[in-house]
Amino acid sequence: MENMRQSPANRILILIKTDGPQLAAAIGDALGISGEAARQQLSKMAEEGLVEPVTIAASGRGRPRQLWHLTTSGNRRFPDGHAELTANLLGTLVEQLGPAALDTVISARETETLKRYRQEISPAHDLAARVEALAGIRTREGYMADCWEEADGSFMLVENHCPICAAATACAGFCRSELETFRSVLDADVERSEHILAGARRCAYRITPR
Repeated sequence: MENMRQSPANRILILIKTDGPQLAAAIGDALGISGEAARQQLSKMAEEGLVEPVTIAASGRGRPRQLWHLTTSGNRRFPDGHAELTANLLGTLVEQLGPAALDTVISARETETLKRYRQEISPAHDLAARVEALAGIRTREGYMADCWEEADGSFMLVENHCPICAAATACAGFCRSELETFRSVLDADVERSEHILAGARRCAYRITPR
């Protein structure tokens, strides 16, 4: 992701990917440029097919405003974990060896992932520290993760990108496996409240102590 931070366009892509659709003025504030300069950059990016504006009605008598979204091409600028190859390999695996073989692969991946996560996340730490450590691991793996504590004492873990989206689309077992991994390594109740595969722009998890 380091290369994506080298230009204003890539900074805008990351901003929208992380924080969701944005007004041009808000993008300008985030980048330290004027709203007009941001609009010019967005117009250029729209011509390249990376972003698109969606007009929303303003409250009261205000003028309609434009929220800028990432297009499919814009989303493709982020790591996809070799999407087409992954999907084809999973399809071939099931076709040649049957669904049970895929279940074996997912189970083996879950075991390896859980072992690796536990090497970095100490069960002796409190839940806040474990959630923060998990968010750090997931960010390094390309999920653009963030976390925070809610007013009710629960925690939120959000992942703004899914580098294995093609695999998860081909087999929902990957998503179920990740959810179980989170529950085990955090030793907490974890429920997915937003899901990229269900059409959300991110995956979000609510975490509560057991």
